[in-house]
Amino acid sequence: MRLLVFGQTGQVAHALQALPQDITALPRSAADLTDPAACAAIIREAQADAVINAAAYTAVDRAESEEDLATLINGTTPGAMAQACADRGLPFLHISTDYVFDGAGQTPWKPGDPVGPINAYGRSKLAGERAIAQAGGHWAILRTSWVFSAHGANFVKTMLRLSETRDALSVVADQIGGPSPATGIAQALVTMAQAMADGQGGGTYHYAGLPYTSWACFARETFALAGRTVQVTDIPAADYPTPARRPLNSRLDCSATRADFGIEAPDWQAALADVVRKVCA
Repeated sequence: MRLLVFGQTGQVAHALQALPQDITALPRSAADLTDPAACAAIIREAQADAVINAAAYTAVDRAESEEDLATLINGTTPGAMAQACADRGLPFLHISTDYVFDGAGQTPWKPGDPVGPINAYGRSKLAGERAIAQAGGHWAILRTSWVFSAHGANFVKTMLRLSETRDALSVVADQIGGPSPATGIAQALVTMAQAMADGQGGGTYHYAGLPYTSWACFARETFALAGRTVQVTDIPAADYPTPARRPLNSRLDCSATRADFGIEAPDWQAALADVVRKVCA
């Protein structure tokens, strides 16, 4: 199967390239995400069986002051990609986020639940979801959360870096979600693409790790696996203010993904052990 992937250096794009697939991964120098027409033209000319958009504007806090740019990259451009795929009859897969929800309550979010993003980044990603759906064709949106890997910038690598010089940290404990390994997301996307190429599946899905946990507990597990003694103090999100508000409830219900594609929610603890081993090697 020939896959055209927008993105090359991000966590999921990097993981996709490590899979035994025929993948053409496009860096930003080859695919300008601020130019929807150019990205659509690439799809129209590509020799591909499916297209995966693993590229995005991901600077959550900066998006508060750059919402127009974030919406162009995360909203308008994916819509143009989806339209080009629809015109060619190609499956289009796109990564979205738990940030499209408002984070209320404690019940895991299902794909069809009401959305209500509380920050600019979430609004920009929701704009992309809606543009993709409006384009028609055969598409799938995969919402995920708290992505981590041995590559790129993420919470796990930040904690490990801080633990080299700090023996105590305060970490938010009232935001609950499912850490998601980039390797698992990549494999899920390939599985979905293969099924969609055969005419199966389509729509909005969730993929996130189990069991649900807090950032503070995620940090403790990271330090334990790395053999580093760091005292973690639980704090509420209100004590760690950021330009962009984060949802307190980022739990995602992944049952539809399992039902349609046979993809199970990943065990983030097992995946974390592998990532820590690689980072600390």
